[in-house]
Amino acid sequence: CPPDWLVLQVPAQALLEGDTVTLHFSGWQNNKVTLLSFCREEMEVGGLHGGTELVLSPLQQHHSSNYNCKGQV
Repeated sequence: CPPDWLVLQVPAQALLEGDTVTLHFSGWQNNKVTLLSFCREEMEVGGLHGGTELVLSPLQQHHSSNYNCKGQV
């Protein structure tokens, strides 16, 4: 699906090493998302079938990056 059909939700707070952070993607205007793949710097870091969250725990320096996702809406 076009990347602008997916919405990334993250906590609006400072994150520190050792924290747990959950990246949550949803479809724009609540469209159902399937076959979701999470990417960091264009490399897949997790694929989910029916799931919409990627949990990073414990948060470490190497997790710092640009994240996006691909999926079907």
